[in-house]
Amino acid sequence: MTTAVALVDGEHYPPVVRDALAALPYEFVGAILVGGTEKLREARPDYGVPLVDGFDGAEVVVDLSDEPVLGPPARLAWAARALAAGLAYVGADFRFDPPVFEPFDLPSVAVFGTGKRVGKTAVTGALARLLARDREVVVVAMGRGGPPEPELVREPPGVAELVRRSRAGLHAASDHLETAAVCGVPTIGCRRAGGGLAGAVFTSNVAEGAALARALAPEVVVFDGSGASIPPIAADRRILVVGRGDDEGAYLNPYRVLLADAVVRIGVDAELELQPLEPLEGRVAVFTAGATDVSHLEADVVHVSASLAHRELLRRELDAVDADTYLVELKAAAIDVVAEHALAHGRRVVLGRNDLVGDGVDELLLGAAPAVVP
Repeated sequence: MTTAVALVDGEHYPPVVRDALAALPYEFVGAILVGGTEKLREARPDYGVPLVDGFDGAEVVVDLSDEPVLGPPARLAWAARALAAGLAYVGADFRFDPPVFEPFDLPSVAVFGTGKRVGKTAVTGALARLLARDREVVVVAMGRGGPPEPELVREPPGVAELVRRSRAGLHAASDHLETAAVCGVPTIGCRRAGGGLAGAVFTSNVAEGAALARALAPEVVVFDGSGASIPPIAADRRILVVGRGDDEGAYLNPYRVLLADAVVRIGVDAELELQPLEPLEGRVAVFTAGATDVSHLEADVVHVSASLAHRELLRRELDAVDADTYLVELKAAAIDVVAEHALAHGRRVVLGRNDLVGDGVDELLLGAAPAVVP
């Protein structure tokens, strides 16, 4: 029988809880009294099992509490603790299971975020470039537009290559292509579908991508998450990226925090600055998927757009743009809309990357990376 720890509260009459614990199909090794006093006549009521403080000896956490002691936010906080301990969290009409992570036998670090477009790819890129100073690095990136089979990109793709991919019907702004373009390290592209509240994915080919990375025998592998989904690999270390304005205490974000060895908070620990990979010439139009501050650019910026994820709006903007160079972040419609428009009108396209700017951010990233293996 599955061993369990129960969450109980003093708003339930103790004999009711005691009978429920006896009737449920678990072997209860303890109960945690989470609050409430209305129906308690004594400080340590008899529930028929020991009162405990933690999950020791349990395979599952069973929530026998209820409002007002544990409302939804408090329950999710308990769920986060259970999942971080590798335990399922079960209630009367819900169940959370911890994400499953595949074993991996090379030094590795996973980067994941609290959501989409929070700066995760920028952190992955910054980490990969830092590690590549003295180590052989491979990045494995998963995305909702990734390839059906893991794809190894050895050399940074340029605009012409990306346009060729787009015209062939492929997603030319997938995260692995962006990372390969801005980092200059071998990058393996993978795909995933679906994302759970705790960061699990329904399907992915990341395990196959990890096997391809292993075959290259690098000194360290960086696994790049997708949206709020966590790479399904048992990486040695993990870095969480919290987006600007995101609440790391909301929903199951506390689980992500508990899972992480380091947390990078965009807007607190670091800012993002879009930097061109080539010199900018003439009048410049900037296209991003989010940030629009370009005050750091030494260029004659005549237009700034944050519409890369909105194709129809982007097309209308492009019709009114008068610029010599398009500086574009490699996201969403960067290639199939912006680059194609530039080529059709004889304009130059320069790819940009988001750099992390902040005191101590490099040290923070390196401190969370796996140690060098002699």
